[in-house]
Amino acid sequence: MAEKESLLNTLLGLSMIVEARDPYTGGHLWRVSQFSKLLAQQAGLSQRDVALSEIGGFLHDLGKVGVPDAILNKPDRLTDAEFSIIKTHPAVGGRLLANHPLANLAMDAVVGHHERADGKGYPHGIVGEVIPEVARIVSIADAFDAMTSTRAYRKGMPMERALSIIGEELGSQFDERLGHHFLALDRTNDIAHIVGHSEPGMPLLPCPSCASPVVIKRSQHDGSHIYCRACGGESRLNKVGTNLKLDMTGQMGDAAVLAPDSDPDLIGAMVADIAPHVL
Repeated sequence: MAEKESLLNTLLGLSMIVEARDPYTGGHLWRVSQFSKLLAQQAGLSQRDVALSEIGGFLHDLGKVGVPDAILNKPDRLTDAEFSIIKTHPAVGGRLLANHPLANLAMDAVVGHHERADGKGYPHGIVGEVIPEVARIVSIADAFDAMTSTRAYRKGMPMERALSIIGEELGSQFDERLGHHFLALDRTNDIAHIVGHSEPGMPLLPCPSCASPVVIKRSQHDGSHIYCRACGGESRLNKVGTNLKLDMTGQMGDAAVLAPDSDPDLIGAMVADIAPHVL
């Protein structure tokens, strides 16, 4: 068990480092994992399947390690050629995961999260319930987070609008049964504390310099130096109780502090929660 927990810890950490290449999507993996977990619970799945949904949500974008930064971080509309490269990431993720001892825990979500109920998805264009259930769950969670997340160049959609779009796409982009379960989640108690956060109780803060979302870790304290991975600016964390604010210092971070990193505390807590049900 201890060896498998270590393997899961390393796998989740690797995925978090891949995510950190994109300075605009901080906390995306955690949010998708939590939306996936909530949806699986709402759908009445077993504890094992709930845990697999949480793992799949956290690892779904592993293949984006193969997407060039110029495309991954492009704020403008992608060209057809660029989008073709983005569309390779589920298959790339599957290849990266294939030889890992715990591949079976996440393979369906990694490869299948961009399949569509109507067969117009990728990489295989499979239809309806042929798509693994965990992939159908992560697909909904991933789309909801993409719509509600704020980036430097556009504000996230209100939750109600994003939920309305999911409702409009049931049976085409999204699985109808699971979509109805997602729409039935308590929008205040279940969803609101995840939207715009990077871990429980830790909201993303706008960079004072460029307005990009900045991840604050629970382990960081009042006065900690925080670095924006979009512009490199340094801020000082002003932490009073539950109130968080970033104040510019006028300095810039160097390569060492701006390097992609994971969050051992967050991952450790997830592994402790998940491991009893899947390992």
